[in-house]
Amino acid sequence: MTDLSQAIDAAFDAETRFLAELVKVPSDNPPGDCAAHAERAAELLEGMGFTVERHRVPIELVRANGMVSAVNLVVRHRFGANISDGGPVVALNAHGDVVPPGEGWTRDPYGADVVDGWMYGRGVAVSKSDFATYAFALKALIAAGGDLKGTVELHLTYDEEAGGEIGPKWLLDEGISKPDFAIGAGFSYGVVTAHNGCLHLEVEVNGKSAHAALPSTGIDALEAATGVLNALYAHRKSFAGTVSAVPGIGSPQLTVGLIKGGINTNVVPDRVTLRLDRRMIPEETPAAVETGLRAVIADAAKAFPAARVEVRRILLAEPLTPLPGTDKLADSLCAHASRIMGEAVAAKGVPLYTDARHYAAAGVPIVLYGAGPRTIEEANAHRADERLPLSDLRKATEVVALTLRDLLAV
Repeated sequence: MTDLSQAIDAAFDAETRFLAELVKVPSDNPPGDCAAHAERAAELLEGMGFTVERHRVPIELVRANGMVSAVNLVVRHRFGANISDGGPVVALNAHGDVVPPGEGWTRDPYGADVVDGWMYGRGVAVSKSDFATYAFALKALIAAGGDLKGTVELHLTYDEEAGGEIGPKWLLDEGISKPDFAIGAGFSYGVVTAHNGCLHLEVEVNGKSAHAALPSTGIDALEAATGVLNALYAHRKSFAGTVSAVPGIGSPQLTVGLIKGGINTNVVPDRVTLRLDRRMIPEETPAAVETGLRAVIADAAKAFPAARVEVRRILLAEPLTPLPGTDKLADSLCAHASRIMGEAVAAKGVPLYTDARHYAAAGVPIVLYGAGPRTIEEANAHRADERLPLSDLRKATEVVALTLRDLLAV
């Protein structure tokens, strides 16, 4: 029997090369044409000796979710003499789609350059790194041997940036996987057991165009939209008095992130659309939040009766809250991470929303843990020069492998 740490050390150069190959293949979402990346990942996993299931999402679902192609990968490895041995099924989920690189990079976003122990590239921290973390943790567990019982599955999906509906949720809804526990992609210095929910609304304000020389003959959609905006910003000021009891979450948030409208400088605008992002803390009820926001918008619109205001829901992501069994995952990860990272690693919440909510909605206890520095800012996640310290990749791989051994121990 080989020690887990020795097995991880022996394969770490290969793990680093594996991650670099994933970074070198673009998988930007949008546009969400990710099938080529999935095929490259599958080839690399098969090169490690794994059997890879390719689950191609029906094209109509892909297009309905604003993407071009999506193939979910599943790897299963059973420990124990035969299937009748039982044991838990533990799923490890990471996403391979990434936000587009954007401007400001000082290195090739698809170069996987390593400088002073950090690898640079889009997706290297969020979350292609955990394709590597999870695959090589499983590889080490197999190499180390021991008396284990149960199944480890890798769920490698491609729609996190579009909401996760045709990734983890689709795998669960289709019955392709029925895990007892799950671990999702995360960073190395905290075990996430709760996170915010998110509501996206689109507000469309319709008026009537007119020549700018005779504005009174039109209905100014931008004027009405400004009234709605002012009401939303006034409503946002009330959030500071509400703080989640979950460490790391903070207060609710509201951002108007997109505005479109108008025809030309010399024309009264006939249509303006706003898209807003409302982050919900775990203590909030999504239905009540949406009802409240719609009421704020409707009240503001009353001051502009000639304009027509419509509100559409674009996305609703439920907050993540712990389930029975979450503590078993968190306790093991925290204990191993605290020892291996050399500092206290505790369970906490984050003000994001992730694919983890789909597992929780299916009744599967899930926490987030993987490779990455202390903060999103340190990783430059979703920014130029995204990066990952390779020492964290090595350590997180061992933490995950040890936790899997705890869960599968006879």
